[in-house]
Amino acid sequence: MSDFGVDCTHDPDGVVWVVLRNPARRNAVRLEMWERLYALAGELAVDPSVRVVVLRGHGTDAFASGADISEFQTHRKDATSAAAYEATTARTFAALLALPQPVVAMLQGFCIGGGLAIALCADLRVAADQTTLQLPAARLGLGYHMSGIDRLLQVVGPSAAAEIFFTARRYTAAEALAIGLVNRVVDVATLEAFTREYVGGIAANAPLAQC
Repeated sequence: MSDFGVDCTHDPDGVVWVVLRNPARRNAVRLEMWERLYALAGELAVDPSVRVVVLRGHGTDAFASGADISEFQTHRKDATSAAAYEATTARTFAALLALPQPVVAMLQGFCIGGGLAIALCADLRVAADQTTLQLPAARLGLGYHMSGIDRLLQVVGPSAAAEIFFTARRYTAAEALAIGLVNRVVDVATLEAFTREYVGGIAANAPLAQC
């Protein structure tokens, strides 16, 4: 097993766990991970045994701390490579949003930048009470996908979305719950158990009612 990647496990009840793994960098998403997420979403979309998809981070420190900026000098060194990188992330977000199954993001620790963008591709977000959420694009002087802006508007509405983008500040889980950025906040010690029960109930529902 490499030091980073996207892992996937299938439970007998049809729940699939997709795990972002880059523990040395708080699960920051590398280019290969973006590419694997895209391919995996395509595979899961056509698998009739999949009832629910859960997105989570490896370990307990982070869902994902953003894109792995340590590789930007290689993969975003000029306009051409930057455009190719952006195209890769855009198609990954589109593939996650297009999944026909319910998608739940289980959040804990850091959920920042590209990590939060991935979480926003889920239908539902369950967060541990110590989760920190942020879109720091304005602070970093970076552009943001129009599809990502549209998705944030869908989730929290224009006023909250404007604050998230313009201030680039960090939100606690409680603050995120108050503006609809997450659906549930639970104690970090019970997060995984709660999420398993939560998605198990979704998986047990009639599948045609969830399309």
